[in-house]
Formats: sequence, structure tokens, C-alpha cells
Amino acid sequence: MYAVKNVKGIDGVFIMKNSLLTINLNPGVKVYGERVLEWGGREHRVWDPRRSKLAAAILNGLRSFSLSSYSRVLYLGASAGTTASHISDIVTDGRVYCIEFSPRMMRELLGVCESRKNMVPILEDASRPLSYLRMVEAADLVYCDVAQPDQTRLFTENMDCFLKRDGYGLIMIKARSIDVTRSPRKIFREEVGKLESSGFRIIDQVGLNPYEKDHMAVLVKRDV
Repeated sequence: MYAVKNVKGIDGVFIMKNSLLTINLNPGVKVYGERVLEWGGREHRVWDPRRSKLAAAILNGLRSFSLSSYSRVLYLGASAGTTASHISDIVTDGRVYCIEFSPRMMRELLGVCESRKNMVPILEDASRPLSYLRMVEAADLVYCDVAQPDQTRLFTENMDCFLKRDGYGLIMIKARSIDVTRSPRKIFREEVGKLESSGFRIIDQVGLNPYEKDHMAVLVKRDV
């Protein structure tokens, strides 16, 4: 077996050969049929980059942010909880506030949250952050994976409401959800410009090929 090593610059994420891993917060329980392996007396879950854009971004070099075991994360567009469950593995004593609008996805998400003490499911529209303002703590990371044309506006409004002064924002920009007729490269450039004009500094940009087509991860901080 290959050695398991820490991913440099990202606490709680490990790599074995070309596979990312997180330590299972709930040993013996899988979330989405992922492979598990034992290393150093701990059960690790294989983090599939074709099922998780955050895993794809990390494998493609995203390194400029860090989560601690006590971090608070606001996850916009949590879907069935695949990526959120791996974040849950990392922020063991923190919270992952999972915003999801679809009742069908929420039913699946609830099944994941039942066995994970640090995941909080919230059935709300991520474009209306004031509707869940009293349910969510100030966040160390606002993570956005929402397939909507106005995804960048939605992202910045949530950061304005919830992001700590020294926190990070991370958005998975989906060019085809914004405009299928235009060049993804031009769309990425425009969306980055919107983030900058909204008062955020670009820390890193990483494309998600070959795992996701026409997607880019953009990491930001407040421009203070």
C-alpha cells in the first residue's frame, strides 16, 4: 500500500498516490458509496473528484485556504451532502451549515446529517440569505456550488451577511449555467471582475478539467 501523506497547506486532507482522503467522522458509515481504507488506526474515506468539485480543485492545485477542526462553514447548494460530508470530516468540532433549496435533495441530505453531529441542514433559497440569518453563525468559509445565472451575486450577498473579516470565500463558477452561447473563458473573466468590484480580492483561480468541464474554482478574501 502507498503511504498516506498530508496535503500541504490543507489540514485534514490527505493524499495516497493520486487519491484524496479524509478521516471518516463516522467510522463504518459511507455517504455515497465511496471507498474506505484503514491507515494509522483510522478509517479514511476516498474523496472522489468526479463527485466533488472541491476535491477536483484541490487535486488541481488549490492550496491557499485552510480549515481547522473548529471552523464554521456555510455551504450554499449542499445537494445530497457528498462534498459537505468531507468538509464535515475536516471540521470535526466545527459546523457545516448546509443550505439546499430542493426538497428532494434535502431528503437525501437529512440522511447524511443524521449521522454527522456537525452538519446542519437548512431548507432555504441561497439567494435569500436574510431568510436564514438567525440560523447561521459567522463563517470562516463561505462555499458556493449553485448552478444559477446569478451565482456570483448570490455568493457575494452571502459573504456580506456571514463571512468573518479574515474568512475565505470559494465559488465553483459554472460557465454553462450563466450563458451556454459564450466562451467560458470570457464568462470566468467577467465573474472574477464582479467579485473584485464587490470588494473581494482574488487569492487563487483553478480550472476543474478533466473532472468537470467549463468550471473554475475562485478563492477570495475581503479586500481590506
